[in-house]
Amino acid sequence: MSGADSTDRSGERRAYIGSFTAAGGRGVTTAAVDPKTGALTPLSVTATEDPSYLALAPSTGVLYAVNETERGTVAAFRTTTGGLAPLGPPVRVGGSGPTHLSLAGRRLLTANYTSGSVSSLPLAADGTPDGSSRVLSHRGSGPDTARQEGPHAHQVLPDPTGRWVLSVDLGTDSVRVCAHDPATGALSVHTEMELRAGTGPRHLAFHPEGAVAYVLHELEPQVTVCRWNGASGQLEPVGEVPVASAGASGPVRAYPSAIVASPDGRFVWAAVRGADAIVTLSLADGPGAPRLTGTVACGGAWPRDLAFDPSGSRLYAANERSGDVTWFDVDPLTGQPHRAGSLAVPAATCVVLG
Repeated sequence: MSGADSTDRSGERRAYIGSFTAAGGRGVTTAAVDPKTGALTPLSVTATEDPSYLALAPSTGVLYAVNETERGTVAAFRTTTGGLAPLGPPVRVGGSGPTHLSLAGRRLLTANYTSGSVSSLPLAADGTPDGSSRVLSHRGSGPDTARQEGPHAHQVLPDPTGRWVLSVDLGTDSVRVCAHDPATGALSVHTEMELRAGTGPRHLAFHPEGAVAYVLHELEPQVTVCRWNGASGQLEPVGEVPVASAGASGPVRAYPSAIVASPDGRFVWAAVRGADAIVTLSLADGPGAPRLTGTVACGGAWPRDLAFDPSGSRLYAANERSGDVTWFDVDPLTGQPHRAGSLAVPAATCVVLG
């Protein structure tokens, strides 16, 4: 298998599943994906400490994992037919408690929750982390003194044009749009979009057309719909949509976690912990006007991450507390997920499909 290929000779694709080792997980599980049914079959497990989020580089076939520890590191692995081969020891990111990472050209970006910062690490031509990170520290706080006593960067990702980097901060109720110097990796704040106080933004997803972004909040079960101008680097909130379901009301508080948009731009899905649900938002009225059209059980407990397969016909949920990854067939007309199976993965944190 070539470095940039994530299928084996039988045509099966691969899934990579992170799990919290501090909670009984074993690191990163490599699984085969049945192309007809989407079923996962475990192939191997690679040890790495508390891999809370993964990112796959298609051009090099390298998988990256942030180690969500006080020390704050990232591990890199070459993908092989049977599993993963480490590319050296984990590398410090310059921040503590990294929870998310993404790729921006020849740089690896990490969101460091505990220290409230984002980092940019250089990558060698073969994808190996190579050199010191550049760190941008966030500042600010929010009204929830238990969760927003200071900045808590929860996600960092490039925009669809590749010109800007956006960092979502739960602690400061804001999304920062940063200029990113591709030569030095330096990040500088271009604009900061303030959101309603106390909502705790966690993750965002862009509509495939690139002009709308959906910001999911952890401290309130809602999505803020934003207009995105890639030319000027401006993110503007234009509306809010609840993602609470019947299961999200009552004594159990809802903590939304992950949001994804379908490749065809017709639907958005959000995972809601506490309610243990996956919510479907229809975009039939346009990318800027999502409507809640359905809610299904996540197949386990505490869904921490959602992922689409490359075909856009299946959705995968990493359920942390029940310790499994559940997959769903998605109705092409309504967008409603229908549970099709699950794989036991203790303390599952995220899933990436190649």
